[in-house]
Amino acid sequence: MSDSIADEIADEMIYPLTFDPVFKDYPWGGRNLETKLGRTIPEGVVAESWDIAAHPNGSSIVNAGPLKGKTLPEVQALLGEALVGERNRQALETGKFPLLIKILDANRWLSIQVHPDDAYGLAHEGEPGKTEMWVVLHAEPGAELIYGFAPGMTRERYAAVIGTEASVEGLHRVPVQPGDVIFVPAGTIHALGPGIMVAEIQQNSDTTYRIWDWGRPRPLHLEKALEVLNFEQIAPGPATPETLVDEEGLRVERLVRCPYFETERITLPAGHEFYGLCDGSTFEIWAVLQGKATFYSDAEPVTLKAVEWVLLPAALGTYQIHAEEDAVLLRVTTPAPETL
Repeated sequence: MSDSIADEIADEMIYPLTFDPVFKDYPWGGRNLETKLGRTIPEGVVAESWDIAAHPNGSSIVNAGPLKGKTLPEVQALLGEALVGERNRQALETGKFPLLIKILDANRWLSIQVHPDDAYGLAHEGEPGKTEMWVVLHAEPGAELIYGFAPGMTRERYAAVIGTEASVEGLHRVPVQPGDVIFVPAGTIHALGPGIMVAEIQQNSDTTYRIWDWGRPRPLHLEKALEVLNFEQIAPGPATPETLVDEEGLRVERLVRCPYFETERITLPAGHEFYGLCDGSTFEIWAVLQGKATFYSDAEPVTLKAVEWVLLPAALGTYQIHAEEDAVLLRVTTPAPETL
């Protein structure tokens, strides 16, 4: 491809990308994506919405602009570094977009589970491991999740009961409410409980080792789970946001920073703006969690309401976000290694 053709493609196709999601009907789901978020979803149980996804098990499709109808993997293949940024050149080498963005609607307990790290995942599953985080969007009164082990649990004790109903004992339970942030590094035993809906930011992996599935007839993965479980993770709690900016018209909090993603929460009162720059180093993924906001750049404006996402290509340049209503937003980037 000549430089002139590449420039022509970049000029036309570098714009904020929105997607049609992929829905998953796992048995623990429900209808809250429709009743609480106002989404049009398939009939029956819907557990997950893969909102920005580029995985063999599901890829979201661009729903507007010159790239409409293309999957995210096709967009990455076409735009290359202009999409993912220079920090993510490995994504071009592997052909794998770095992150996967979901919304989960838990109406029953998810399986008690664990995800491997990169080394184990690549060696045993042929894909990277899975570190993830949740931002709680909705929680019924009394809702709780499983997150790490309770004090006193050891590998030996847990190995004696893993895969049985006693797998539920000796685990740390955390009550949650909307706005809570849970960081789930690879190796963490965890499970969402009933009445919780979360936004999930994770590595682009779909490897899960189930430890106990509450009697549902799905396979368990006990040997692999024991090999990757982190028994030093005792009674962890929600992440504590770090305030980066707190002034009239703008509040910025860092929620999580890890080698795979950095997530900030931005609060914008109605009528206020946030100014940003996609300088070629990384893509940015934004969500509107509450309210409504419009994204302006050299391309057509994009207006999002709760809970909707947009992917800003790394080569987008300057952009501005205007809060049409009081708005709470998420911003997800890939961090520079030297900042970790």
